[in-house]
Amino acid sequence: MGNYFGTDGIRGKVGVEPITADFFLKLGWAVGSVLAKQGKASVIIGKDTRVSGYLFESALEAGFLSAGVDVGLLGPMPTPAVAYLTQTYNASVGAVISASHNHFQDNGVKFFSAKGFKLSSQDQSEIEKKLAEPMVSVGADKIGKAHRHEQPLGRYIEFCKSTFDRTQNLLGLNIVIDCANGATYHIAQSLFSELGANINIINNTPDGFNINKHCGATDTKHLQQVVLESKADLGIAFDGDGDRLMMVDENGELVDGDELVFIIAKAWQSQGRLVNNTVVGTKMSNLGMRHALRELDIKFIEADVGDRFVMEQMQKSDSILGGEGSGHIICLNKTTSGDGVISALQVLEVLAKSQSSLAELKQAMEKHPQVLINIKTQTNINLENHTQLQQVQLEVEQTLGDEGRVLIRVSGTEPLIRVMVEAKDKVIAQQGAEKLANIFK
Repeated sequence: MGNYFGTDGIRGKVGVEPITADFFLKLGWAVGSVLAKQGKASVIIGKDTRVSGYLFESALEAGFLSAGVDVGLLGPMPTPAVAYLTQTYNASVGAVISASHNHFQDNGVKFFSAKGFKLSSQDQSEIEKKLAEPMVSVGADKIGKAHRHEQPLGRYIEFCKSTFDRTQNLLGLNIVIDCANGATYHIAQSLFSELGANINIINNTPDGFNINKHCGATDTKHLQQVVLESKADLGIAFDGDGDRLMMVDENGELVDGDELVFIIAKAWQSQGRLVNNTVVGTKMSNLGMRHALRELDIKFIEADVGDRFVMEQMQKSDSILGGEGSGHIICLNKTTSGDGVISALQVLEVLAKSQSSLAELKQAMEKHPQVLINIKTQTNINLENHTQLQQVQLEVEQTLGDEGRVLIRVSGTEPLIRVMVEAKDKVIAQQGAEKLANIFK
């Protein structure tokens, strides 16, 4: 992927290369210089709620301006909103300053093309080459201009509402929404209440430091507790930049990305809307989801882990639905990127049309227990040539037989090795995962 770009943009610890103000300045210049070759260009910049966003927004803006590119500032905005607004404002590129589900100590940046899709490997390669050159600003007569867009929130809210079947409504539905103290904090209340639901918002008071902290799609314990205590019909959890979705049923049970994709797929198939009768998942997608899709004669395509790889397979197969257990769900017939808000609306539409509870919809798929252990690494580890790992993995796989599987991979967004073991019996999965993880400790 090059020196800087990972599976989901550029990301790392604030103050440690490349997540520094001087790098963001040069990055803006590099992207802007690539755009300037194609003629007069403009970009929009959004960010999530972490405190370092102000620093990197200013640096990135200055870099673009020095390359002669006009800049439109959006302020705090979900990542998928920037993907949509890039098209709406006819910008050449959209940039989001965010580290997604990571805590405030991290930050990064993602870019979208004029059509709202994440940049291609070729685009990223061009930017990498430009970063290797000395930074040279354009002359005073060619410097870009900056302005702040006035109504980006309203545009995005109306767009999201347009993806929900307006012959339906959410009247009488009691929903708890966890905004992860992130970029959906000023969107969720009005959007979902305007569709008729009774909304209880939690974790919607960002202070720059509490994004994703014990809340949101990566930690749903608080949401599950509030759903039970308030006797709500369901809970919705977004991550810090709003591109992930997790839900909680009326019993306080988690409903993850695999289950949500299955719920949407089953409904769309029954309505004749599931184009090519295909769903794209990843190597991490639950065996239970694969089996349930097979029973419905829905084709499952396995992509590498990461929403950009899911998107690549969706475009190759001309399919409209894909996602990951982590909550990245892409509805290509609705929008161009993984969008937690729009994905939630698709599930709520299924609820409204079927007059079923989330727990009832969830029962149509029997999930295999998955145990995931993340091991922090200080150095690069070659998994392919790790003899001890291969031996232990073989032992674990023999124990699992045909009823489970093992997946070990290096994270594309954090310095981690991820060990996943899946089995019908959670105890067996736990034992296998711990046995493998101990190799790296």
